Amino acid sequence: MAGGLDDIPRPRRETAVSGKAGRTSRRRAVLGTLAGAVVVLFFVNVLLGSYTVTIPDFVRLLAGERIPGASFIVMEHKLPRAVIGVLVGLAFGLSGSIFQTMLRNPLASPDIIGISYGASASAVTAIVVFGAAGLAVSAAAMAGALVVALGIFALSHRSSTVPGAAGSRLILVGIGFAAVLQAVVSYLLTRTDIRTAQGALVWLNGSLNSSNWDRAVVLVAGLAVLLVAVALLARSLRGLEMGDDTAAALGVRVAPARLGLMVVAVLLAAVATAAAGPVAFIAFLSGPIARRLLGGAASLPAAALVGAVIVLAADFAAANLIPMYLTSGTSLPVGVVTGALGAPFLLWLLVSTNRRGQGG
Repeated sequence: MAGGLDDIPRPRRETAVSGKAGRTSRRRAVLGTLAGAVVVLFFVNVLLGSYTVTIPDFVRLLAGERIPGASFIVMEHKLPRAVIGVLVGLAFGLSGSIFQTMLRNPLASPDIIGISYGASASAVTAIVVFGAAGLAVSAAAMAGALVVALGIFALSHRSSTVPGAAGSRLILVGIGFAAVLQAVVSYLLTRTDIRTAQGALVWLNGSLNSSNWDRAVVLVAGLAVLLVAVALLARSLRGLEMGDDTAAALGVRVAPARLGLMVVAVLLAAVATAAAGPVAFIAFLSGPIARRLLGGAASLPAAALVGAVIVLAADFAAANLIPMYLTSGTSLPVGVVTGALGAPFLLWLLVSTNRRGQGG
């Protein structure tokens, strides 16, 4: 009898421990695989494509040796483009995952709730009305994203009288902002000359074509600060993922924590948008894909790596594969490819969510 009593709780503890170990092992395997995919795609973008370079020649270039043609193409074009592609993917992936985890809704990403449209409307206004270019457009995009985000936060929380309803209201208010800002962008494009509108459209599509080391340095500096902020706010994010009441019970100050996380997520999306334009659906796709790879668990590092994988793969396809097989040599902005991937994913997500709701 004593042996039987001793045997009862042990399997439960062993099952819990083995389950936790299994999840940890799966998480490490997924993160390792994603990191490996980022490295492979990075070198694919640098070494292959319309201009190829061998690994020994690339090592010579990194060592400072000059190779006619290759020195400029690889070191001044392909390498900074790949670096910015990785950083933009990481930033968008983190931003989208923070929003989706904090608000517990896969639709809560900068693409859907108006943050990207805030950056777009501000940048297009700077281009069309003030004739801005370069860093001025990037600064306008960052300012517009932050102002719109703060407006969405203020309206959603001011009108929220039911506990836990602020997240849903924030998404609805954000969708309303997105509709209005999209109309603003369309209006501005119809009121300017063709050349200016063409330049604005290139930026709106999201592209890595204008990548350079100056933008890479700014992006690295911005991400270095923002990643520290993400690490400091991670505990609050884990609490908010379980709901406002649970988070408050754990000692999280819900409204300030949500505002802080929102500002960080907006700035992540803003610095990425400033570097490459509003690359469509990266923030929206990264979190759900990472969750599926991890069996339903949220992971900011996994979402960031998924974002980098998507950007690198899409940019290689847009710059090399599609021109070779579909467009007779005409390369596409990376945002066109990610938009083509994100639209059906959004429809599938809406259909699957609706089916689960009906089943419940």
